[in-house]
Amino acid sequence: MQYSLLADVYQKLESTAKRLKKIKVLSDFIKSVPEDDFEQVFLLVQGKIFPDFDERKIGVASKILCKAIALATGIDISVVLDEWKRIGDLGEVAEKLCAKKTQSTLFQKSLTVKKVFSNLQKLAFLEGEGTVDKKIALVSELLTCASPLEAKYVIRTILEDLRVGLGEGTLRDSILWAFFSEELGLEYLDEKNEIVVNREKYNEFSEIVQSAYDVLVDFAVVALIAKTKGLNGLKSVELSPGKPVKVMLYQKAVSIPDAFDKVGRPAAFEFKYDGFMALINKKGNEIRLFTRRLEDVTRQFPDVVEKIRNINGDFILNAEIVGVDSNGRYLPFQKISQRIKRKYDIELMAKKFPVVINVFDILFFNGKSLLNEPFVKRRKILETLCPEILAVQLVTDNDFEAERFYKKSLAAGNEGVMVKNLNGVYKPGSRVGYGVKVKPVMETVDAVIVAAEWGEGKRSDWLASFTIAVLDKDSDSFVEIGKVGTGIKEKDVNKGDDSSVSFNQLTELLKPLIIEDKGKEVRVKPEIVIEVNYEEIQKSNNYGSGFALRFPRLIKLRPDRSIKDITTLDELEIFFRDQRGRNK
Repeated sequence: MQYSLLADVYQKLESTAKRLKKIKVLSDFIKSVPEDDFEQVFLLVQGKIFPDFDERKIGVASKILCKAIALATGIDISVVLDEWKRIGDLGEVAEKLCAKKTQSTLFQKSLTVKKVFSNLQKLAFLEGEGTVDKKIALVSELLTCASPLEAKYVIRTILEDLRVGLGEGTLRDSILWAFFSEELGLEYLDEKNEIVVNREKYNEFSEIVQSAYDVLVDFAVVALIAKTKGLNGLKSVELSPGKPVKVMLYQKAVSIPDAFDKVGRPAAFEFKYDGFMALINKKGNEIRLFTRRLEDVTRQFPDVVEKIRNINGDFILNAEIVGVDSNGRYLPFQKISQRIKRKYDIELMAKKFPVVINVFDILFFNGKSLLNEPFVKRRKILETLCPEILAVQLVTDNDFEAERFYKKSLAAGNEGVMVKNLNGVYKPGSRVGYGVKVKPVMETVDAVIVAAEWGEGKRSDWLASFTIAVLDKDSDSFVEIGKVGTGIKEKDVNKGDDSSVSFNQLTELLKPLIIEDKGKEVRVKPEIVIEVNYEEIQKSNNYGSGFALRFPRLIKLRPDRSIKDITTLDELEIFFRDQRGRNK
């Protein structure tokens, strides 16, 4: 398949802000994609060459791309850098400069999807001496053959910043429109930008597609199943130990009575640990650990692996991995967060920062999915399977008993309690009301950094002000909520202490993610998630969210959170309403 067809789709998607129009464009396109190219095309449509759960990255910095553009076009690197400063978008720079290249190029091969995909994947595997030159050559080869429009999107794909506005909901619905329009009676009215559809059936089919994705965590595979096996194929998707799956999420309750109102009486109360949520997979002798953001951290936690090895059976456990001190008291997340990213001195780190496992749910056991079994049944399986590492639990319908358990959890160094519906099923990736969390303080916000500004004076070498955003699920986009510049250290944090972060550390994390350079201001790829507290949430016209955090302060980095797990705009609105109720 010619890459130009995909580039045309990118352009159409970028040219409209209408979500339904985007779905129409994408669904019409994927219907025509040959089966042999399908998975590669659907990954590239998302600006990816690996599915979400695959940790491999393309790993090419913007300045390397500038050199590749210069090599492919024959234009001096200084000109490329000047254009980048002026335009900001390196994709548009490539488009402009490749247009000049094509005026003097007599012969060029047309790009295919397979060629683009192959070269981009090779970028991810390169390492060792000469890597930079090899990366420049691979990118330059694509740009030499590319039309200006193709060059624009090749560069943006490498930067993982397509800017075409495709979020999870749009991708899911494009699969519906492409392969189930007839069953749904679906018709798109272009002039009105509306659809005619059997809404009840649409929601039913949408839930089936979403459920398949939440289990497989790969829209390319989900779309191919829909194309080749239809609805029954999607319904047949099953859990398999060894592969990551989305975890179930929990809403917030403002009090113990509110928690009972949301989940019913009696309810199961469990400690809300301040660790990182893990999916523990065991199949035969193979054990793998995944974070909630689908990272494989098996190597980093050999102590957890050894503990799990003694448990019989094949299973997927949902657990919280928590740090403890020499007295067995729970430690805050920051103390073990550095183990998540650690590549060296694994055994030393395990001894320095020991952890305990608190299993609170099971999704799969000995060949059978337990997603649709009631929580009380899943808990009974756990009580037999791994009682020694089971999360502390109280089942009660009494407010006083629940409040006492809540205070006991706080006294042990935990964040609060989780409250669960005894008959609730497990819904991967969903906040469906089968469980809530109760915490004693104003809810913090997990936000992603989307832009930054260089500092002045003694901070001139650092990025010193950070624009943060939450996720607007309706528009599949990030909407800004303010700027953070406090809670950050002037000096680098001592080695082994990541309870805080410095300006220099944040700068080093963000520099490779810069995708637009406007002098003092830079736009960065949304990847770095931070936890932020604040004095209050205010209505504001200055930010796209319609809200602003008053006196936001960075608490800590959240390497265990993906950009899909951050606070949503809907949740921010709930926090806003809750604070108004508290202040009355």
